[in-house]
Amino acid sequence: MSVLLSGQGLTQSFSHRPLFADLSVELDSADRIGLIGPNGAGKSTLLRILTGIMTPDGGRVTTRRNARIGYLAQDDSFEPGLSVFEVIVAALANDPNLEDYERETQAAITLTQVGFEDFDQQASILSGGWRKRLSLARELAKNPEFLLMDEPTNHLDLPGVLWLEKLLRGASFGYLAATHDRAFLRAIADDIIEVSRVYPSGVFRAAGGYDSFADKRDAFLDAQSRQQEAVANQVRKETEWLGRKESAQRRKSRSRIEEAADRRAELSELKYRTAAAASAGIDFVGTGRQTKKLLTALGISKQLGDRTLFTNLDLHLAPGMRLGLLGANGSGKSTLLKVLSGVLPPDTGAVTRAEGLRAVVFEQGRTNLDQNMKLRRALSPNGDTVTYRDRPLHVAAWAQRFLFKAEQLDLDLSALSGGEQARVRIAQLMLQPADLLLLDEPTNDLDIPALEVLEESLSEFPGAIILVSHDRDLMDRLCTEVVGLDGEGGSAVFGDVSQWLNAHSKAMNDKNKPVRKAAEPVPAPKVAEVTPSPAAKSKKLSFKEQQELEGMEATVLAAEQKAAKLQEEVNAATTGSHTLLAEACKNLDAAQKTVEKLYARWQELEAKQG
Repeated sequence: MSVLLSGQGLTQSFSHRPLFADLSVELDSADRIGLIGPNGAGKSTLLRILTGIMTPDGGRVTTRRNARIGYLAQDDSFEPGLSVFEVIVAALANDPNLEDYERETQAAITLTQVGFEDFDQQASILSGGWRKRLSLARELAKNPEFLLMDEPTNHLDLPGVLWLEKLLRGASFGYLAATHDRAFLRAIADDIIEVSRVYPSGVFRAAGGYDSFADKRDAFLDAQSRQQEAVANQVRKETEWLGRKESAQRRKSRSRIEEAADRRAELSELKYRTAAAASAGIDFVGTGRQTKKLLTALGISKQLGDRTLFTNLDLHLAPGMRLGLLGANGSGKSTLLKVLSGVLPPDTGAVTRAEGLRAVVFEQGRTNLDQNMKLRRALSPNGDTVTYRDRPLHVAAWAQRFLFKAEQLDLDLSALSGGEQARVRIAQLMLQPADLLLLDEPTNDLDIPALEVLEESLSEFPGAIILVSHDRDLMDRLCTEVVGLDGEGGSAVFGDVSQWLNAHSKAMNDKNKPVRKAAEPVPAPKVAEVTPSPAAKSKKLSFKEQQELEGMEATVLAAEQKAAKLQEEVNAATTGSHTLLAEACKNLDAAQKTVEKLYARWQELEAKQG
């Protein structure tokens, strides 16, 4: 398959050391690649170079003639004053192959595909999750052959992430997605590329899913570590040889002296690369309290405006418990944390806390950080020393624990990346011994090494934890149980994230089913879509299945004719209201899915017939 997009010998520097050097990558329309790397390693920079937004310091980018390359940026921005429909139409304005009505049709179909129902709503008032969907729709409408995506799951809730996974796995285009979400990587990526200065060229690529990649990466890093030990031994021996008496030095070969210098340079480079593999020293401190009950909530309810978020909710927290809170965006998870922490009172019910309970809160968006404060003061507000686990530490050493360099200490927090600010907030909270951790999206902006260290620290924390996170790996590995909020006042306890996702999906499907009026005839039952087991496939068709197979061609033809008619209705609706157009697009989408299901059933019956 021909290469759509390639970067050859790419080098990019922002200091005396390059982010990556002589990096080469080739992409084609069949590739489904996950892009990972530590914060600041250059993932976003690489994507911008591949799209042509940035020019690299060295190397070149080549795009196949007329290739359609899409780019989903990390930040979602739209021209002020545009509706969601107008955003998509404007994105298609420069396509000379489309008539105006075709642009409008394409916009309506794409908006329906990503879940929009009201095409007239203003883009500027959308929530973060819907802004992300609109940004994605803007790229999908252009019918890309390859899509570059920078943190595509940002602002999406868990159902939204699963929706995106399904969309990508069924996509006709290739993609490269930069993300820190390990479960998302497992679902969408067949190859993994990691950008990091721990590698000689700044990049490591391996075929296979994320877990296979992790094994290959660990093997490479182990070999590099052994290489460093071997070179260090050589340098030590050469140093001893060079340090002998002056009489011996006269007889020393200049070539051997030069070789010794080369070994030192090699060791310096290996140490530099190995340092890049360091991770933040996250370790929350418990108080050692032995109280059996830390917090009890009985019958608590909360309303915001005219919305009931949760009602008659009971919770009991003891040391060692890890409770996850799940729900779609806006379902009340952050509000529930505020009620439990005492920031907000419940409307009904009561929250009882153990006497002297010490709770630490990681707030979503790190809102307690003063962006104008220097990093030095944020890490050590009372001088140049902090006390951690009863030991005094200089602020420079404390900063180094969280991967900050000494020259960063006098920077304003506003100059730090999102991942760096998250590490600052974690560093602040680690200085506060706690009985209870209330963590609202602590994983946002953290890279995978930091996520893994956070996960390990939380698993060893002796107190109780209440966690809100979109990171399924963290939730599944940490939480002993989860509470799901439906956003309409209801709540339920689940064993794990998958249980809640299945229940949420079923509830959404039931909610979206059309209500049948009493006068309407009861529809005939549909044939269940069940993948037959090997044993079932070997059986002959039943009489009913034989009849179904014989009539399948006519059934498929009728369904295709219906879809074609609905396509005409979509085209005609472009001259009417957006509401009519949205409804027409919904009907077309349903008809096309019916055709797909019929073809799948036809194939199943023929396979069973043998």
